[in-house]
Amino acid sequence: MPTPQQFQSSDRRIDLDWVRILAFGLLIFYHVGMLYVSWGFHIKSVHRLSWLEPVMLFLNPWRLSLLFLVSGVATRFMLDKSSLASMAGARSARLLIPLIFGMLIIVPPQSYLQIVESLGYSAGFFDFYARHYFAFGAQFCPNPCIVLPTWNHLWFVVYLWVYTMALLGVLALWPAGADWLGRKLAVLLAGPWLLIVPCLLYVAWRLVLFPAFPSTHALFGDWYNHADHATAFLIGFLMAKQEGIWRNVEARRWVALVAAAVCFSAFILVRAGLFAPSPALKWAAASAYGGYQWLAIAAVLGFARRYFTADGPLRRYLTDAIFPYYIVHQTAIIVIAHQLHGTGMPAGIEAFIVIIGTALTCVTTYEIVRRIACLRPLFGLRPVPRTVLRTERHKPA
Repeated sequence: MPTPQQFQSSDRRIDLDWVRILAFGLLIFYHVGMLYVSWGFHIKSVHRLSWLEPVMLFLNPWRLSLLFLVSGVATRFMLDKSSLASMAGARSARLLIPLIFGMLIIVPPQSYLQIVESLGYSAGFFDFYARHYFAFGAQFCPNPCIVLPTWNHLWFVVYLWVYTMALLGVLALWPAGADWLGRKLAVLLAGPWLLIVPCLLYVAWRLVLFPAFPSTHALFGDWYNHADHATAFLIGFLMAKQEGIWRNVEARRWVALVAAAVCFSAFILVRAGLFAPSPALKWAAASAYGGYQWLAIAAVLGFARRYFTADGPLRRYLTDAIFPYYIVHQTAIIVIAHQLHGTGMPAGIEAFIVIIGTALTCVTTYEIVRRIACLRPLFGLRPVPRTVLRTERHKPA
């Protein structure tokens, strides 16, 4: 995944590195949580933890949009170091190669175990892979009726590549657009408008698009998600080099946090059914949800800029490791959780084993992949520089 590099100076944006790391870390815990809530997921635990749903709803509105925003920031800085054509090639290699590899190797066990648990499929993984996975259409309908092959959690990679290529296409036609629009955005988001204007956009997407285009992550027809995530990506791209916006984000971090808490509380109260349902109440809940999305993002960015500035070996390690972690984590979660079915262990112990097993899988995978040159591109890692390879070869025994 792209990583933030710098403002106009040579200093690295350590705060955004940490935001990206923590956001992907939360994603891993979120997907473990999906085993235990009532929402649909590829497989489910026998346990249901009703208290977990409000916790996950606290994260759900903003966690992915935050990642798209950080990716937009990174994309802006990358443009300072390469041409549009070279960046398109580099981004395609670092996103599409892991995507294709993931769809061929990493994701299929998820779909297989989903069919095993839903339908009791007994023919084995290789039969499923050969007969069904490459059907290029819906399989096992009417329930669960999944379209194969699939990218499952790797949809983020697809969307990020599409947004990046679309942006590069616009810049090819309008080279000065990035700086001009960035300056205009800085004026538009001056003062308290930083917390107001983006909220209005997210509220509009929630009110207008979400009822007609519920989330599918299928790329085509997923217009609510595109509006949501592309907005975050574009805002990140345009604000990347606008120091005034970043100072404003930091200065208004507490206001953003309090306003986010108010919006989230209003949304949860309505969702809990404490009030008689009405069209006006649904409109208010959707508005609170949309406002909460941006206010939470602004609060995270503001506090990160203020406090997440410490650098060290852990940050440097995780900055490279987090994308391979992302690629393998959901398959690890589903495989481990499936193996624990029927053991009768309490939910807490089961979840602990899934989390620890997933973490160990992620770490082990990265430690292997980063040492083998031919595997690095498959997991989105840059090739090892030749100077490093020569140094390794000439190390004394």
